[in-house]
Amino acid sequence: MDFWDNKFSSKEYIYGEKPNMFFKEEIEKLNPGTLLLPAEGEGRNAVFSCQLGWKVLAFDNSSNAKEKAEDLARKNNVTFEYQQKTFYEFDYKHNFFDCIGLIFTHINADYRRTLHKKLLKYVKPGGSIILEGFSKKQLNYNSGGPKNIEMLFSAEDLKKDFKSLSKLKIEEVEISLHEGNHHRGIASVINLVGIK
Repeated sequence: MDFWDNKFSSKEYIYGEKPNMFFKEEIEKLNPGTLLLPAEGEGRNAVFSCQLGWKVLAFDNSSNAKEKAEDLARKNNVTFEYQQKTFYEFDYKHNFFDCIGLIFTHINADYRRTLHKKLLKYVKPGGSIILEGFSKKQLNYNSGGPKNIEMLFSAEDLKKDFKSLSKLKIEEVEISLHEGNHHRGIASVINLVGIK
């Protein structure tokens, strides 16, 4: 069974049903429009965004995640489009989305920069990027995330990846995570917001 299908196979929402706190704070500052959520998992950020009035397109490679996200949407009386696709397979219109939310989207370092460049093409001029991910210091904590340092973020790497954005703000912080049973405890994260 695929790694993520296996991870999302339990009945519990392993990252919880509530949105990521940083994403919540940032998306609430924006006027609702079109939103892309790559690697959205079980749908917590998509459901919350729909409740704010956003038109959401989410994708993930896990069929179990998709099923749980659609169940969570029904439970909360919202609807959004959810495609079962990998980062490599996903493609969309350029300059379409008002915002992209990249919440704990950790991938192999050799593809990370290419992926970020690809995703930026889908954002309208004036659109926003919201990102939270584990920093390389997260290896010192047991609160979640990959155990491969190459899949973790550094502020320097993200600054290079998103150098085309204006009003780019990147901050490495230590936080207390309370996102289901798989993101719990003190964690080292990097938060990023920027405008295309």
